[in-house]
Amino acid sequence: MDQLELWLSRVNQFVWGAPLLILLVGTGIFFTIRLGLLQVLKLPLALKLIFTSKNEGQGDVSSFGALATALAATIGTGNIVGVATAIQIGGPGALFWMWVAAFFGMATKYAEGVLAVKYRKVDENGQMSGGPMIYIEQGLGKRFKPLAIFFAVSGVLVALFGIGTFPQVNAIVSSVQSSLGVPTVATAIVITVLTLLVTMGGIKNISKVTSKVVPMMAIVYILTSCVVLIVFANKLPDALLLVFQSAFNPTAASGGFVGATIMMAIQTGVARGVFSNESGLGSAPIAAAAAKVKWPAEQGLISMTGTFIDTLIVCTLTGLTLIVTGVWDGAALGAEMTQTAFDAAMPLGSLILMLCLVLFAFTTILGWNYYGERCIVYLFGVKSILPYRIVFVLLVGVGAFIKLQAVWVLADIVNGLMALPNLIALLALSGVVVAETRLYLKHLKKN
Repeated sequence: MDQLELWLSRVNQFVWGAPLLILLVGTGIFFTIRLGLLQVLKLPLALKLIFTSKNEGQGDVSSFGALATALAATIGTGNIVGVATAIQIGGPGALFWMWVAAFFGMATKYAEGVLAVKYRKVDENGQMSGGPMIYIEQGLGKRFKPLAIFFAVSGVLVALFGIGTFPQVNAIVSSVQSSLGVPTVATAIVITVLTLLVTMGGIKNISKVTSKVVPMMAIVYILTSCVVLIVFANKLPDALLLVFQSAFNPTAASGGFVGATIMMAIQTGVARGVFSNESGLGSAPIAAAAAKVKWPAEQGLISMTGTFIDTLIVCTLTGLTLIVTGVWDGAALGAEMTQTAFDAAMPLGSLILMLCLVLFAFTTILGWNYYGERCIVYLFGVKSILPYRIVFVLLVGVGAFIKLQAVWVLADIVNGLMALPNLIALLALSGVVVAETRLYLKHLKKN
């Protein structure tokens, strides 16, 4: 097993190495230029549309419901553990490079949302099906179907054996056990039953839950992080200065921090940023395709706000709390590091963090359940939905007791592989994205 883990780790380092990260960020730069800084100029409109979209078109859920489902999958343990890991390895400068990845990632996420609605179709059950596997086949043509199948298979594997199950369930049971002393078995049963009750109702049920839980959990986490920053307000200017200095200069060793080069800051920051907001990975457009929206570009704008909220708000707050409290160069690791930061500012900090971590992880399970379902419908048709849901729920229950590092590394690999066919399609269909954008802006100007 040690040999297998070593081999998988090497493959993972290759998949998530410089070429993929450059391609991911490069695609964002390309769309930023082609769309004329749309993620900056149209961000106020995009944020307004979250609450004012008329939901006029075909679809299964509201635009807000689709965004909530996408955010459910992206705002997860990566926003707490991932940011802590990035800063621990790459230093405070890693936060700056997360911002860079998110800025260009917003343009990529916009393009994904546009194509998701443009090429979506209705399945045999009357539900919307969309996402990279659909716009690869419909937009690029039948000869590219192997690429679409490759994406769909990767999506199912990530949902069943990766982000969607094992890491999230493990995060929940370990957090509840360490904070409240609740046995693993009890927590596993509760999570499994809740997952069963929500996911068996499909996207409409998932959307109802995420539309209520995601805003609540985000507000609780944002307010708590702001309390930490207010308590340590005198350290905030120095923390921001350290972020910018460390982004372009090597970070010296201090405390428990062993030091980091500029390249380490860039690589960890970009990798964790992309992993957190999933811009370019092709997951969010699966949810975007279900939105009741008439204009593809409208859902593109709404989808774009997901990256803004996930990284430029939530991840930023996590990073700054770690730096202002000084825990970033201490001995604590991962979630424990963020817990230490929260405890430094308030008496119940660790309990609030536990609640946020549980909600973040549970909603990620729900979001990825839907992503995997749409991928398996593409591969095997609607008859595969019920077997898939049963297997997914069983894996959630089993996931609490699985500690195989090799499984998680494999999930990272497959997650990275999802990006390749998606990025190829995005670049090849960039002309469609630009054309749909012009149509929508012309419509706005006319009305």
